[in-house]
Order: sequence, then structure tokens, then C-alpha cells
Amino acid sequence: MKGQVLRVRWLGRVRYRDALALQHALHRRGQEQHLLLLEHPHVYTLGVRARPEHVLEDPSLAGAELVRADRGGDVTYHGPGQLVGYPVVSVPMGPAAVPRYVHAIEQLVIDALDELGLRGAGRVEGRPGVWIDPGGAERKVCAIGVRVARGRAMHGFALNVSPDLSMFDRIVPCGIADRPVTSLAAEGLAVSMEDVVSVIVRHSPRLLERAGLGGPVRVERQDASGVVQVAKQDAPGASDGREAPGEAPGAGQRALGRRLAIAGVDPAGGLSLGARKPPWLRVQARMGEGYLSTAKTVRGLGLVTVCEEAGCPNIYECWADGTATFMINGERCTRSCGFCLVDTRRPDPLDAGEPERVAEAVARMRLAHAVVTAVARDDLADGGAAAFAATIAAIRRRRPGTTVEVLIPDCKGEPEALRAIFDARPDVLNHNLETVLRLQRAVRPQASYARSLAVLGRAAAAGLRVKSGMILGMGESVEEVQGALADLRSVGVEILTLGQYLRPSAAHLPVARWWAPEEFAELREEALSMGFSHVEASPLARSSYHARQAAAAASGRAASIA
Repeated sequence: MKGQVLRVRWLGRVRYRDALALQHALHRRGQEQHLLLLEHPHVYTLGVRARPEHVLEDPSLAGAELVRADRGGDVTYHGPGQLVGYPVVSVPMGPAAVPRYVHAIEQLVIDALDELGLRGAGRVEGRPGVWIDPGGAERKVCAIGVRVARGRAMHGFALNVSPDLSMFDRIVPCGIADRPVTSLAAEGLAVSMEDVVSVIVRHSPRLLERAGLGGPVRVERQDASGVVQVAKQDAPGASDGREAPGEAPGAGQRALGRRLAIAGVDPAGGLSLGARKPPWLRVQARMGEGYLSTAKTVRGLGLVTVCEEAGCPNIYECWADGTATFMINGERCTRSCGFCLVDTRRPDPLDAGEPERVAEAVARMRLAHAVVTAVARDDLADGGAAAFAATIAAIRRRRPGTTVEVLIPDCKGEPEALRAIFDARPDVLNHNLETVLRLQRAVRPQASYARSLAVLGRAAAAGLRVKSGMILGMGESVEEVQGALADLRSVGVEILTLGQYLRPSAAHLPVARWWAPEEFAELREEALSMGFSHVEASPLARSSYHARQAAAAASGRAASIA
């Protein structure tokens, strides 16, 4: 194979379960070569041959998780200060294919350490990994554990840059009791994580070549901006950039400005709030009979729509067509995305009657396709998942012929919460990536690029038709968007929406630029060439825009209204 593209993603800090789900999604699809680089919060992982007695102390005493993994090897530790690399790549099978691949990963690390100035790193016969002073006072600096199935590899290496080495004292690392673990810092090499990442990336094309994929290899790299932490809802007490009670006025906006600056976007730049919109973004208010009928039904049942709460520019067209996107779990969100107009005050308790009222509205409006979304509810153990399942069930009882699309938050990546929604079998499962990797922390401070991809991958693995979307105009480049589209397709997304960001207020992210209709058309054609089954790409496109037509097109049905 020639002309390989290796998509390198420096993701920052990612919870192990999210990274594992993302690997499985990329492994299952098998169409792209990815190298995921990241750090984990404190976690001990048990390989398929791990012996329980090699866990010497309760991991929770050290603030760590204990997770079973489907890689080879015994028990190991991952945590801050350790660079973890997960190549999810194709491996041509044949005699000694797996040992050759492990050897290729080892050589990648050895070459990187040599460039960084740490001499004497090498292999030890019969013990995978990279060692300092092999044959002498051997010290393990990098653990390796992989899984190769159906010609695809996942898992990879864990290089100790500057972790807390005392965390290894709580286990028998890799089942080896008679050899110590070391790090670059312990060996006297003071280098930043970013420097190590850059050197690994520079040597990464050789990994594919040594694994038998041939060349040349082009690296397409995207990085999370700044020091990226675990999604904010996983870090209690951390500031999310929203003004808290008693906080100085403007503190939230200053935090937003800092995040933008770290991401390379001038917070004082972009278009002014009063900048005249180009002709293709001007929408005429048309409150005809269809619009007024929809409004009467929605308000008469005391329902909330994202059409109103998010200030959607397509509300007149959609409501006139008898289409509305119902927003459940209240109208107050626990997150503070920089582009969104939804209220972020403390949320009210859930309304147990809401699912039935949504179903009543769907029946009254005789909808062929119903779209249900929700605010993020990180205050709830399941993130609001039960209400999605109840609403889907209520609609199916009242109007069995209606197809149901849900636009869900990430539910904090909790497998059980997501499974509750998946088991309700919506006809379309939508979760928006929103923006490119570099801008994620500025745009969605309580979310995670890796987690969003993992949620979408889990939905695809559950056999659902999966949809996602992005809003453009916040400072992203064409190349970054193209890379994000490749990531979405790689985890199984079928339906895609791309639209122009419109700034709701001066407290929100500035608009960096207007994307022209022809640029959206070009992205649409490129996305279709990647294998997306349906793409809505235009300045005014939003997550639910033409949702009925998109779902019908993706499934091969004709769109109709019953």
C-alpha cells in the first residue's frame, strides 16, 4: 500500500474508558490509520494475562481506577506525566506479524529517546518494552501492550516522561518483580511533554513502514490547545469559565478570552457583533399559519424547543413546515459552551410528565419524524439519559409510525447511561462534535473531543444510524475541518451537518469569519467522498435542519409526511 496518511491526534488528558471506546471504534471501522497520543488520569489496567495478586494495594487509596483491558500483558499504571500512544493501524498479517509490529513500536520509542538525548535505550529479550541499560542495571522506561485482530492493531505504548513513580509501587509492573521502573526525569532528562510528543510524531511515519504498510507516509496532525485537562465535569471544583455566584462581573468572559488565546485565536479579533451579515445569512421572519400552529401546540403543552432557546435562524422555515426540535430535561444547562445561547443557571428538577407531553405534541402535529434534544444535566447520575428513553417510548406508544431522532449530550461518557438511550433504539442518534480539536477547550470547556468521538463510536457499535455536526467560523482552518470529518467518518458517523456560527451576544465567542456557500459546497462533496451517506452543509444548516429528509436519504426511504 502506498500514499498512507497517518492521522496523529495529541488529545491531552483523556479518561481511560473514553480512550478505549475510541480505539474500539477506530479499530472496528478499519479505514484510516490513527495515532492517538494522550495522558490518562490515574488508572491501573489489567491485561488479558494479568494476575490479580500483582495488584498489591487497593487502587482507590491512591485515587486511581482499576480497569480491565483487552490488550496483552499483565498490570500496568497510566497517569499524568506519562505519554500514552495508541496506534490504531492496519497490520499486514503473516508469519511473525505481531512480533514485527511490537518491534516497530519499540524502535519508534528508541529512536525518539535517542533524538531527545537519552542514550542506551534498547530491548531485553523476551520482555517487551523499552529499557535503559539492557544487559546491565536494566530499568523499564516504556511499557508496550498491543492487541492485533482482523489485521488491525490497537493499544500501544506508555512512555514515562515525568510521572509519579511511587504509583508503580502499588503493583508488580507488567508482572516483573525484579526490575525497576524509571522515567526520563529520573534518568536526568528534563524535557517537556510537548517536546516528547513532537519527537514521537516526527518518527511516527517509520512505524507504518516497519509494520509493513509501506510508504510514503504523510502525517496529518492535530493538537488539543494548551494544557488540556479531563472534561470539567470530571474535575470537581474546577472553574468552567462561567460566572459563579459572588464572582466578579466579567470573570466568565475573561476566562473565555484566555481559552481562545491559548487556542491561537485573538479574543479581540474576529467580526464585531454588529457586523453586517452577508446576504446568504439574512433570514426574513415569516410567521404564517404553519408557524403559528406549531407555536400554539408547543406553548399550549408547556414544552421547550431548542429552536427558540438556541435562537436558531431556521425557526420560521421549520415551524412553518410543522417541524420542531423538542428540548427535554428543562431549559437550563449545566455546561457553558461558548457558542450557545441556552440558559446556564442552576437547573430545575426534572418534570416527570414531560415525555408524555412531547408525545402528545408529536401526535397533534402528525409528525413523520420527531427530533428530541436536551440540555446537559451533569447534576444527574445518568446525565438525563432516562428521560430520553422515556420520551422515545412515549412517542412510539402514541404514534408508532413516527421515526425518532435524538440529539444527546455525552452523558459524561457513562456506559450504562448511554446504553439506556441506545436500548431505546432511536432511528437516528445525533451527538455533535461542534468544532475541531484545537478549539474544543475554548468552545466546549466541559466536553472532550475524544469523549464525543467515543460516544459516536459506541452508538455505531450498537447498530444505530449515527449523526454529528460542526459549526464553522470560530477560527478553524479548512485542513482542521477536513481532519475532523475524517475522524467522524472513522468512528461510524453516517449523517453530517455543517453550518455557520452566528454569535448570540457579546458574551459569546466572536465570529472569526463567514464561510461562503461555495466553501460549504466543497466540504459537502469532500464529506460524501469520505463515505458519509447524507450531508447538510450550508451557512444556515443546523443539527436538525432537514432532519426528516436526511434520515430518509440515509436509510434509502422517501421523505414523506403522514
